[in-house]
Amino acid sequence: MIIGNRETDAWAAYYRRDWPTFLRASIGMVTAGFGMSPGKSLLGAWLVLRANQKWAPYPDNDPDAARELMRRFYQLVARATDELRIDPVRASRLEVEWWRLHRAHQHQAGVSRSELEQSLVELYAYVYDVAPESVRAAAAARVDAMDLSDAWVAAGCRADDPVLGDERAALVTSYTALRQAIAT
Repeated sequence: MIIGNRETDAWAAYYRRDWPTFLRASIGMVTAGFGMSPGKSLLGAWLVLRANQKWAPYPDNDPDAARELMRRFYQLVARATDELRIDPVRASRLEVEWWRLHRAHQHQAGVSRSELEQSLVELYAYVYDVAPESVRAAAAARVDAMDLSDAWVAAGCRADDPVLGDERAALVTSYTALRQAIAT
């Protein structure tokens, strides 16, 4: 699935701070995920890139700036698609909340997999207007991908590390489950 492959590329680029590659992957994700025009997909991908750049510094990131950029992204998506009826402020809060929980899960004790999974369930259920339980499998597979990504980062972010293939498979599984939930 295109989105899972592009997100793997984006995550690897994020941890390497390879922002041109991140932008290319984001363009693919936004285009495949929301079916917007090329110009709107480019703008959306740019907003996602900038939000991730504001979030990236650890531990001194800028969550308010990341939320504002993601608000602008979700506003663009809501205006460009007829299917999504969302409040961009709420969507951006839910988005950056899973980022926060993932970072805490990655670097600190105290955030469980189930908390991280629940944050994704809440985001997906809200953005796609589906029952929370219908997206739980998608969220669980994405948390599996995060754990694999975290292991890849801890091992040095090597491009030839086979863990990236496992991460890619987990993200493809996640997006396949998400599409199935949205289609029902």
